[in-house]
Amino acid sequence: MRQVRQILSVLCLALVIAAGAAAEDLPQRTTLSDPSLSFETTDNHYAVLRRGDVTAVIVDNHAVDNDVLPGHRAGYSGVASLTHRSRGENVFVPSYAGLNFEHIHDGTTQDRKILFEPRHAPMELRLIDAHTVELYQAPTPHFGLESCHRYHLLDDGTIEMTFECIPRRATFRNGYIGLFWASYIQQPESLDIHFLGHPADQANGTAWVRGITPSHGVSATHVGQGDVRVFSHADDFPLSLVFNRSKYRFDAPWYFGVNHGMALALMFRAGDQPRFTQSPSGGGRGNPAWDFQFFVPEYQVDQRYQVVMRAQYVPFTSARQLEQATASHRQALNMP
Repeated sequence: MRQVRQILSVLCLALVIAAGAAAEDLPQRTTLSDPSLSFETTDNHYAVLRRGDVTAVIVDNHAVDNDVLPGHRAGYSGVASLTHRSRGENVFVPSYAGLNFEHIHDGTTQDRKILFEPRHAPMELRLIDAHTVELYQAPTPHFGLESCHRYHLLDDGTIEMTFECIPRRATFRNGYIGLFWASYIQQPESLDIHFLGHPADQANGTAWVRGITPSHGVSATHVGQGDVRVFSHADDFPLSLVFNRSKYRFDAPWYFGVNHGMALALMFRAGDQPRFTQSPSGGGRGNPAWDFQFFVPEYQVDQRYQVVMRAQYVPFTSARQLEQATASHRQALNMP
């Protein structure tokens, strides 16, 4: 088993190297990379997408307070509301959001407004079609990162999120780009997440791990098997979730949490090397944050980078049932 894991580590590293080498040849998946794609803008700061049993409301980082998004606060872009025919209540904290672009960082200590730059820099909501919305953000004031999120509702109601970004200035002092997304969950019975993994100090034994963090920033981040990357950061770096690792590693790039009989499964491409992060109180008492991170090592100015993930919201009966429900999406994400 140890040899198998060593081989997997080499393969994962090869995927990352290959992805970096072929960055200029990435498929054009958003209006950031393909300006020929048509879109419309709207004075509304949100759009409602419906497909299958799911309704998703995508919002930019403006405040909204109406019948669709009552009390939604400024700064929280992404999926402001996610509901299902089987449960009409929003899985996310209504004043916040899910798949929310939270941080751009380079591991250096900065003012809070800089660390939360995606909340404050203007966003443009672009209507692509009945099932697709983009959030475009021009180069941000401090880091100069230009980006575009595409939220696309697939046939069965699963959200596919594509993120593309281009660093326009050499501002990341430690040589890498840190990116962080948060999903603030509304009062689930369990604050925990579940993933296939093993204790970091053991050579084998893949099984379902219940990720538990006792407090915000403690044992917060689960790193994948084969992810041996080390990113320099200040000793007083204030985003405690980012680098505080748990005692587990995941063996498959997906995890889920359960909320009132519904599962929210977050699935990633293995080659993007995501990191899973959680907080028991990120959205307030009893409202955990089920998060994820990506890093761009050795970035190049004006080079485009891309990650793709999917979020599926379905009734839950067991981990085995959810494995079957997510199988086609996980397979699609790991196909070339």
